[in-house]
Amino acid sequence: MASEMIEALLELCQEKHIDQLYLIDRLEQSLAKSYAEILHLDWGAKVTIDRATGKIYVYKLIPIDDSMDEEGNFTEFEEVDVTPKDTSRIAAQHAKAEINAIVRNSAREQIYEEFSGRIGDLINGTVLQSTADFTIVKIREGVEAELPHFDQRRFENERNERPVGERYMHNQRIKAVIIDVRDPNSTLPPVRGEHSRPPIVISRTHPALIKRLFEQEVPEIYEGTVEVKSIAREAGQRSKVAVHSLDDRLDPVGACVGPKGSRVRAVVGELRGERVDVILWNEDPAVYVANALSPAKVSRVLIDEEKNYAGVIVPDDQLSLAIGKEGQNARLAARLTGWHIDIKNETLAQDILKNVQVQAETPEDLLDSGEGDLEPERCAYVSESGVRCRNQARPGSRFCGVHEPAEGGEDAVAGVEDLI
Repeated sequence: MASEMIEALLELCQEKHIDQLYLIDRLEQSLAKSYAEILHLDWGAKVTIDRATGKIYVYKLIPIDDSMDEEGNFTEFEEVDVTPKDTSRIAAQHAKAEINAIVRNSAREQIYEEFSGRIGDLINGTVLQSTADFTIVKIREGVEAELPHFDQRRFENERNERPVGERYMHNQRIKAVIIDVRDPNSTLPPVRGEHSRPPIVISRTHPALIKRLFEQEVPEIYEGTVEVKSIAREAGQRSKVAVHSLDDRLDPVGACVGPKGSRVRAVVGELRGERVDVILWNEDPAVYVANALSPAKVSRVLIDEEKNYAGVIVPDDQLSLAIGKEGQNARLAARLTGWHIDIKNETLAQDILKNVQVQAETPEDLLDSGEGDLEPERCAYVSESGVRCRNQARPGSRFCGVHEPAEGGEDAVAGVEDLI
C-alpha cells in the first residue's frame, strides 16, 4: 500500500511538474499537524515518510528540560514513536485534502516564479471556458490564465480587461498581455475566489497590447530603430500611437503603416477592427499636439508650459473633426501628449482677440541712450484731427524732418505733447 502511495505521488509530480522531494517534505509537515490534533499531542508531532517504501512514521515530541531558551521556549525535543497501526478515515481524508492543497500551491508557486518577470509580455492562448465574469485561456499544458471582465458596478475591486463588444468562443485563439501574476504567499487580502482561479491575469484592453503587436509586425520597432513614445487607447474603439525614428532617413509612420497599410492592418485585425492612428512624435510640444489631433488640420498651437496648457486653433470646417465623436479625438490626443488641450475654431478665436485690450507699451526715450541699434521711433507729431504722423523720428529727436519744431519753439512742442 505504501509503495502504491509513492508511485501515485511520482505520477502526480510528473503530471503537475512538481519536485517529488519538495512534495513529500510538505506532506510530512501537514501530516504532523493532523496527527497532533488526532492524537491530542500537547507539544506536537513529527512525521517522516520513507522515500523508498512510502511508510509513514509518527513521533510524539517531548521537550527536554535543559533546552529552554531565554524566552522560555524549548529548542530540543525527544521523539517517541507513536505510529498508529491503522489510520482513521478522517486522517486519510485530511491527508488527501492537504496533498491537493500542496499540489495546488506548489504549482502556483512555480507559475509565479516563471511568469512574475514576464509582466507586459504578449502571450498566445486558446479559450477553454468563458463565464459571465471571466474567461479561462490556456497558455500551454498545465498553465492557464484568466481574462477578467467583471461588472465593476457590482464588483468594484475586480478588473474588466475585455474590450467593449468582444466575445470569446471555445477553442478560439487570442492574443493578450500579462498584467499580473498572483503570489500564492502574498499577505494581501485575496480577491474573490482567488484560489480557484488561475494565477496569471491577462488583458486585451491594456495599451501594452498595441505596442507588442506592432513589435511583431514592424521589424524596425523590434530592433529599436523606431521607438513607440506614447500610446493612448479606448479599447475596442480607437487608439493613437506616437512613434519616433532614431534614424533620420527612416519615416517611422511609414514603417508602422507598411506597404499599402499591411502592417497596421494586421494590428487592427487582431484588435477586431479597433481604429489605430499612427502619428509622428516631436520634441516641440506645439508640433506634437498638432500631430496628435490628426486627421484634423491645425492652424496654430499656443503652449503654456507653466499650466501644461495647449490652446489649439483650427479652421472652422475642421472643428468637429478635431474634437471627434463625443470628444474622443481630443481626449485621446490629450492622453497621448500629456497636455490639457483646448480647441477653438478661427472665427471664435478672432472674436476673443477683438475683445482683448492690449496695453500699449510706453516708447523708450532714445535721446542720449547710446544704443544706436534700437529701431527709430515714429514721429511724435499729432495733427489737429488727432492723426499721428507715420514718419520715423530723426536721430536724436522725437520728430521727423517735416514736423521738427523750430528752434526756441518750446510752446509748439508742448502743444504737440499735450495732444499725444
